[in-house]
Amino acid sequence: MSETIQPPHLSVLYREILEALAPHPNGRYIDGTVGAGGHAWGILEQSAPNGQLLGLDLDPQALVIANQRLSVFSERVFLHLASYSSMTEQAAELQWTQVDGIVLDLGVSSMQLDTPERGFSFRHDGPLDMRFGETNPKSADMIINQYSEAEIAEIIWVYGEDRLSRKIAQAICRQRPLHSTQELASLIEKVYGNRPTHPHPATRTFQAIRIAVNEELQTIEQSIPKAIKLLAPSGRLAVISFHSLEDRIVKQIFRKESRDCLCPPEQPMCTCGHKATIKEINRKPLEATPNEIAYNPRARSAKLRIAEKTNLA
Repeated sequence: MSETIQPPHLSVLYREILEALAPHPNGRYIDGTVGAGGHAWGILEQSAPNGQLLGLDLDPQALVIANQRLSVFSERVFLHLASYSSMTEQAAELQWTQVDGIVLDLGVSSMQLDTPERGFSFRHDGPLDMRFGETNPKSADMIINQYSEAEIAEIIWVYGEDRLSRKIAQAICRQRPLHSTQELASLIEKVYGNRPTHPHPATRTFQAIRIAVNEELQTIEQSIPKAIKLLAPSGRLAVISFHSLEDRIVKQIFRKESRDCLCPPEQPMCTCGHKATIKEINRKPLEATPNEIAYNPRARSAKLRIAEKTNLA
């Protein structure tokens, strides 16, 4: 491949991901949230001439773009319309039992935020959708217009950590039906009134509803152990999270799986038999540089945790 070919765009923490995975020829890699193909491009380029990559995404629009952008790698890339929670089954379709690296870029993509009809952003008017995949039976519209006030308040508090969750839920139930992102955002602004707030008052509620629609935290919790199991010895898992709830789950699983014993500290002898399956490469998450944040504001909240499969696992 010509060295003059450049990646179509740089994804969040692009350089750090490539340094973490260190792609090499003959390697097999999974990008569980392939999006527009930014990280995948770098992995395929650095694993030339015969490294392979399986890219997964629930968004058919993203896969169309990724397929176009990664077409230069032809038979070395496989793109599947699927959640990263099914990575084991998707890899098995290719007869892969182990892989050398996995990257997960969690949360919503800039491409999805910038598409009004997807309903992810309060900055554009669109339907209350927020689904990562079209087959998801649950939507933001369903939660906003069908859930009870108590259920909505709990979602906004637990997933958005908004101190006005009860007042927002009360206002939603009083004003519904609501069917557009602008309707919901305007209602939340009224609840906040003149209270000084940063970021935008609707940020936490939109985040919370999106997480609930896509069951994001449950998916992360179920998928990280699957990813660890799928790694070959010395293979690496790199996970980018964008808020504390995601990062906390990744951190807890990494800490647990990097320990040889899970027994209470006061217990004199180990009886659990647990053995470490990974080692943490960075106990403190990596963050974007000021330069990256300047040209990609989405990177400001990104945190990267990296784990390496032990040879004894």
